[in-house]
Amino acid sequence: MRVPPFHRYRRFSQISAVFVLGMVAGTVLYNSIFHAGYDALWRENQELRLEVEQNRKDIQTLKKYNNSSTVIREIKVRAETSRDRDKDGEPALEPATAKEIVGKMTEDLEPMRGRSMFEIDTDGKLARLLLDGKIYIVREKEYAVSIRTMLVMEGVLQIWVEIRPVARG
Repeated sequence: MRVPPFHRYRRFSQISAVFVLGMVAGTVLYNSIFHAGYDALWRENQELRLEVEQNRKDIQTLKKYNNSSTVIREIKVRAETSRDRDKDGEPALEPATAKEIVGKMTEDLEPMRGRSMFEIDTDGKLARLLLDGKIYIVREKEYAVSIRTMLVMEGVLQIWVEIRPVARG
């Protein structure tokens, strides 16, 4: 049996190889775009879930204390953005992580709801002792929290905190 000479099929094999490589490159590009979009959607979903849960708690508290104007009805914890950057130049704290830590802090501050606004001096000291320097673990990373400012106005306790990653040596 005779084998046909390969030089006749060389051009066809080159075109086929370029076509297959183009398909692979296109698939990789499409997959990366799809995953970037999915990641953005997932992050937004997480943030909205935390916000919905916080709003549910606020609605329950407002229903419970709607007739008394001198109690803390709502607790808002705000994370100050840090200017720290990690090795890659990305912000050291992702927004989803910050929201998760804020949610955990709100749960820790839950006993302050319904307390009198006029007793905030003792409650503020208690909150500082409990939370200042506390370490929260989120997604297997440790973050330290320090309280910057506490303000009570119209039944809303607002707390500004700074969240920093803990560097273990």
